[in-house]
Amino acid sequence: MSDHSIGEATRLERLWAGEFGDAYVERNPVEDDWRAEFWGRLLADHPIRSVLEVGCGQGANLGVISRILPAGSVWGVDVNDGALERARQNAPSGNVVKGSARRLPFRDRFVDLVFTVGVLIHQPESTLPIVMAEIVRCSDRFVLWCEYHAQRTEEVRYHGVEGALFRRDYGGIYRDLFPDLVVRAEGYLPSHRATWQLLEQS
Repeated sequence: MSDHSIGEATRLERLWAGEFGDAYVERNPVEDDWRAEFWGRLLADHPIRSVLEVGCGQGANLGVISRILPAGSVWGVDVNDGALERARQNAPSGNVVKGSARRLPFRDRFVDLVFTVGVLIHQPESTLPIVMAEIVRCSDRFVLWCEYHAQRTEEVRYHGVEGALFRRDYGGIYRDLFPDLVVRAEGYLPSHRATWQLLEQS
């Protein structure tokens, strides 16, 4: 990997770890009606008993999931200390740790499901495959992505910052990198203008 690739990924990680990430936590609510419905249905329809959210933020998803799955089976990782502190409050029975999506601090096949919600969109082009590989590595069976979709990569200026948000065909990229992944469920969240897919390792 080039020094430029590492530098760009490090720049974005520092951005989210600092005041920029703090501001994101402040302006985004934890309770959204769609989360309880979405996760309730997904976890009822598929054999998922443990999860890891990469880029868990303030624990909006983990709080809902931890009320469904057994204590100790819900994990999250993020680079922002303030977000992690709130995640511990919002999902007290969960486990959250500080870490980078490029080097997830978990063993291979750690949980049934590894997922992202609005996180891959903030990964630079050069290191996106590394992040996806880490997600697949830590999954024992399922991978879920919920992100802004576009047929071709489109950069979008994000709160005044260049190179911080990208719409892409994330399902296509996953399947190009990992041909064994099979789509088990998919949909669209109008409230977030986000597409999602549940992929299973065949």
